[in-house]
Amino acid sequence: MPRPGLGCLLLPLPLLLLGVYAVFGTELTFELSDNDKQCFYEELDEDTKFDIDFQVISGGNYDVDCFITDPQNNVLYNEQKKQYDSFSHTTAMSGVYKICFSNEFSTFTHKTVYLEFRHGDEQPLLQSMTSVTALTQLESSCVSIHEILKVVGESQTWYRLREAYDRTKAEHLLQRVTYWSIGETVLLFVIGIGQVMLLRSFFTEKKGSVAATT
Repeated sequence: MPRPGLGCLLLPLPLLLLGVYAVFGTELTFELSDNDKQCFYEELDEDTKFDIDFQVISGGNYDVDCFITDPQNNVLYNEQKKQYDSFSHTTAMSGVYKICFSNEFSTFTHKTVYLEFRHGDEQPLLQSMTSVTALTQLESSCVSIHEILKVVGESQTWYRLREAYDRTKAEHLLQRVTYWSIGETVLLFVIGIGQVMLLRSFFTEKKGSVAATT
């Protein structure tokens, strides 16, 4: 006879998949060159909610321009020199929506940008959960596990971004320290050679003056 808790451990996986595929999302990291602009397009239906999160991981002052337009080129979002931000909107019409990132204000530094785009409403794990009846213990456990997994996924994404950001800052700092150390080493050699040459010139002049007097 199976243990009473085994069914609750085996069932959540297919149940959770019902909720995962109800929301469509895309995560990507892309390079944005100096004096460059990149746009992304997504066709959405009317009354569809979408969410956007972006963050500049590396490059310059870690900022970028971003704007979003609807199918009629109405500006829904327009921010300049943002390091990170989030935006949510419910579409008023069907069509292709455009998301653009611009680095045109930068003349010599390229940026690395992380973008997450989600659209659609999350459906309940089971159709029975939409009714007014109370959830069973199994359904409540599945919903709790689903919510915890969502929080875990968001936390992992945040930690990955922080790790990439901190690693880039550390590599940039290491590069600056290396160049500074090389410069100091060269400067020490130049000063040392200059001091030796200066001391030799003192003795050479003194020896020449003594020979002239004799």
